Amino acid sequence: MTRRNDKKTGFRINWRTILTDPLLQQILALIVVAVGVITLLTLFRVTHGRWTDAWMDLLQRWFGWGAYPVGVTILLAGLLWLQHHLDRPLKWRWRPFVGAELVFFNLLALTHAIFGRDDPWGLVEDGWGGGMIGWAVSVTLSTYLNPLAAVLILLALTALGLGLAFDVTAAEVVQAAGAVLGTLTRRAASRPARPTTQREQPRPSRPARAQIAPRHPSPPPPEPAAPPRERAAERPRRAAPIPIIDEPPATPTPAPQRQREFTLPSLDLLNEAEGPALTDAEIRQKSRIIEETLAQFGLPVEIAEVRVGPTVTQFGVAPGFVERSGDRRRKVRVSQINTLADDLALALAAPRIRVEAPVPGRSVVGIEVPNNKIQLVGIRGTMESDEFRQLDSPLAFALGRDVAGEPVAADLATMPHLLIAGTTGSGKSVCIKALTTCLIYNNTPDQLRLVIIDPKMVEMVRFNGLPHLYGRVEVDLERVVKVLRWVALEMDGRYKRFAAATARNLDDYNRTMKRRGEQTLPRIVVLVDELADLMMLAPDEVERTICRIAQMARATGIHLVVATQRPSTDVVTGLIKANFPARISFATVSQVDSRVILDMPGAETLMGNGDMLYLASDAGYPVRVQGCFVSEEEVERVVKLWRDQAGPVEEPAPWERMMRPTASDEDDYNVDEDVLQQAIALVQSSGSASASLLQRKLRIGHPRAARLMQTMEEMGIIGPPEAAGRTRRVIIGGGE
Repeated sequence: MTRRNDKKTGFRINWRTILTDPLLQQILALIVVAVGVITLLTLFRVTHGRWTDAWMDLLQRWFGWGAYPVGVTILLAGLLWLQHHLDRPLKWRWRPFVGAELVFFNLLALTHAIFGRDDPWGLVEDGWGGGMIGWAVSVTLSTYLNPLAAVLILLALTALGLGLAFDVTAAEVVQAAGAVLGTLTRRAASRPARPTTQREQPRPSRPARAQIAPRHPSPPPPEPAAPPRERAAERPRRAAPIPIIDEPPATPTPAPQRQREFTLPSLDLLNEAEGPALTDAEIRQKSRIIEETLAQFGLPVEIAEVRVGPTVTQFGVAPGFVERSGDRRRKVRVSQINTLADDLALALAAPRIRVEAPVPGRSVVGIEVPNNKIQLVGIRGTMESDEFRQLDSPLAFALGRDVAGEPVAADLATMPHLLIAGTTGSGKSVCIKALTTCLIYNNTPDQLRLVIIDPKMVEMVRFNGLPHLYGRVEVDLERVVKVLRWVALEMDGRYKRFAAATARNLDDYNRTMKRRGEQTLPRIVVLVDELADLMMLAPDEVERTICRIAQMARATGIHLVVATQRPSTDVVTGLIKANFPARISFATVSQVDSRVILDMPGAETLMGNGDMLYLASDAGYPVRVQGCFVSEEEVERVVKLWRDQAGPVEEPAPWERMMRPTASDEDDYNVDEDVLQQAIALVQSSGSASASLLQRKLRIGHPRAARLMQTMEEMGIIGPPEAAGRTRRVIIGGGE
């Protein structure tokens, strides 16, 4: 029990609140720092005293020379504890901690095992060596084994502790050793080539060529070396996946080429994260306001926990009891707290608050209050977190930090498609850029390819020239429909390849191809920055193609990320929502838009600027997250690194052959006399004219409808285009 009630005095003691009080924690941290400083001063004979000398003798008797690291550890522990409550919260990791302890105690035992063979206990009495701990471990191992075996075991345990302390695995050690041996082997193999260059010194042209040509142990061919420009042109290009279309290609499939070796970028290219957004004084003030405001409405509550996030702070409210007549007590209902959201926002002077009743997995009601200063969440901090590493997926990406400041990461492979929606300026494009940055950080162009569609023309064009990108960023709406059509054909072609190789999915197929020594297929991520523009252009075909890809493309390694700023039912249709179980909602204008995206309210209370609700595909309730921010400078640095590795060569998009006009496309631009007469009768009977009207009633495409509108305008049947996209006026026959 953490709470004790005194019926006589009515005084209540909440020991949990007292022990977790931030002020008490800071005082204890300062005491630990003082103990560490006094310990070091005593060990170095700077100060003396009865208690301090007894403390020093105790440390030296138990730890020997290890008393000095113990003093440093006490000081560092106090400083880290104080930093945890003043600067920013620290996340403790067990592996470095256990590894450091293992190294420390094994070194104590090694000291006794090596230097205390003649008189082990004498080192303990002198206050040196490994102390009583080192004496106990070394004597035990030497007695039951032998001194040499004891030393070997202690050395092995020390190496294990170093690996845990620095997060180094055995595979990484073997890989590093192999790289060093490979470097030494290449250097040794290249040494015999030097005398030949010295013998050929009378011929001035040979030494320069000899310095450029030999990069492998094998001797160079007898033909003269080509100039640098010709050799650069002769380098094999990366083999792009062959687009599958209905007709088989006339030329045979080329033999698989050797994949180019790429180096993944370092996290040093990204910016560091900022400090905390809320101080302890502000937390205590807002907690007091919440308790007093609810108490004024007859709802006694207690702040059980506080979770500080980058955008909002979640105050965990534990409902109390209300005294009623007849000595009966009634617990405060959760709905009563939820209805006072506006009153709490008024008392806290907050633009809007969100009440999460109750918090999933906790017995509290969460009141999320916006911070006075929004903390900028960098993408680097989330990518360095354990949550991101534990996903261990090539399609993992950083989402941001939740209301407790904990990193949140997701895996696109398990979604398998993502729908993003929100108002203009709420953070959709930044979220897509952060997602793209994470993907190109963890994958080479041979493992992942991107198809980027940006009707806004200014957001995603910075990724042009990226070797992961098919062609260039598509900004022309007339081409986008055929791009989606190519994605569907590529999906069908991959299923045919899987059937021929008896593979279930992309991973099985790639493993089979590696065993055969043939070329593998990369994953494909299709990013659409604005769905509303596509739905206005060709709603039926876009919806049909997107739904078909979303239903079937998971096994082929093709994933969709679709964003829209108009979350209405005519854009985010029921079929699209059914095939996109993972959704992200940024700030919306109304509760109706929030229900369209998430099937529940809540997005209308978001703050904007990256504040989102993330609904995972396997979760029933969304999580509030402050999205990662990636600056233009960070994107430019990452893209420039990949451009420098891949070179200036740009491959044409595989859907370019589909962009050639066909007979059906030419028919769309021709005007049939019968169709023209039907269009004239339609606009005269309806009294207005528009291209969308002709498309719906006559069941024709947009190019032919636009051509019919232009023809009727030239004939004087309809008027010129109106402002703001309104329907045109019918001149002849409109009033009949």
